[in-house]
Amino acid sequence: MITPLHAGTREPVWPHVAGELPGPRSAALLARQERWESRARTYPRHLPIALAEGAGSFVRDVDGNLFIDFLAGAGVLSLGHNHPEIVRSVARQLSALTHGLDFPTPIKDAFTQAQLSMLPPRLRARMKVHFCGPTGANAVEAALKLCKTATGRGGVIAFRGGFHGSTHGAMAVSGLVAQKTPVHDGMPGVHFLPYGSLGPYPAGPASRLGPQECADQLEQTLTDSLGGVPLPAAVILEVVQGEGGVVIAHPDFLRRVRVITRALHIPLIVDEVQTGCGRTGTWFAFEQYGIEPDVIVLSKALTGIGIPVSLILYDAALDTWAPGAHIGTFRGNQLAFAAGVETIRIIRRDDVLGNVQRRSEQIANTLSELVAAPWVRDVRGRGLMWGIELACPDDGRPAPRLAAAVQTHALRRGLIVERGGREDAVIRILPPLNVTDDVIDTATTILVDVVQACTSKASAGSTKGGV
Repeated sequence: MITPLHAGTREPVWPHVAGELPGPRSAALLARQERWESRARTYPRHLPIALAEGAGSFVRDVDGNLFIDFLAGAGVLSLGHNHPEIVRSVARQLSALTHGLDFPTPIKDAFTQAQLSMLPPRLRARMKVHFCGPTGANAVEAALKLCKTATGRGGVIAFRGGFHGSTHGAMAVSGLVAQKTPVHDGMPGVHFLPYGSLGPYPAGPASRLGPQECADQLEQTLTDSLGGVPLPAAVILEVVQGEGGVVIAHPDFLRRVRVITRALHIPLIVDEVQTGCGRTGTWFAFEQYGIEPDVIVLSKALTGIGIPVSLILYDAALDTWAPGAHIGTFRGNQLAFAAGVETIRIIRRDDVLGNVQRRSEQIANTLSELVAAPWVRDVRGRGLMWGIELACPDDGRPAPRLAAAVQTHALRRGLIVERGGREDAVIRILPPLNVTDDVIDTATTILVDVVQACTSKASAGSTKGGV
């Protein structure tokens, strides 16, 4: 068994993997999964393990292998696996009330006030809360519907590289083309514009425009009387494009977007599903840019340990919905509310945001060793959200097979990482926000060793023609 984390104790530091992956017990469960589950499953295809238990930053598979988990439920596990204090808070609520639709309850009120208290002071007084279904995509759908209802307009402006979910509307405003291919009748009225990013342009056919030029395109699109695009109901974006490969908005671009949308009375939706709740070192990523959105979308890390809930925070001026205009059975997950209240209490008590900033500096220092590697196009991150972009040094093409090799070899060394970005050529890490310096040191040492070994092999020509 993995020893649960308790106050005053430290996590184990070294992962342990024995034998081939998957091990025999994992292989049996993976085979059963393939037999009975949908072909849409993703993670076990490239991380072939079956999980048995977890604590903090570690998981153990059913064969007894111990891994550092720097996927952390795709950012859901902000305080790691099974934080004991959150588990106790959920257990207490379990015996009181588990489901409450949209009735007021003491724990729901405490959760609401806790979320509002994390807003910048200027926003607190004028924001309202709408509870959505369990996923971030549900909250994106609610945000789009809210803005369409309030403005009476139907179009939406989104940005290349963005990802907002897999449901109908959320998929329509996401940049991932492969996801849309089988859906021939998508949501009409969505227009994609180039995203003004910080640092080098992402590899592949991404925008080569600078941040001001990207903002100029938005302004021209929205103000040209012959441009073919009516004023939209909303503009939606991520401050850091997570699934897009940890692409960080340039401050000049994001501030111009806010100026333009405000001047034209277009609600600005900021999707903080992955960046919110402290992931980038501030509670909301937008705080680092000095802007104020009209709608904030939240989900993933709201409860610290993965109990599902999502919500939107929005300017009260947009609250034109009639009763019952947007509903959902699982809006009243009392267990999630209990976990969310406890999560914020722990984050404040333990200076978790300070830990995010310190661990971010630690990661930056270690991963800087990779900048000189010929197949490493860029190393970038904000808080505890980092990406290593791999591309061919000869022509700049993304190197997805090389990224897959890095992920596989990291897993064999006991480190779980994810891939994303264009052609899945960006190695991504999303550690728990309370991760210790020792675990960061171990994980980044493994990652640097693996990337250097795999890129050296690529440079030697063993992966030419298929990177």
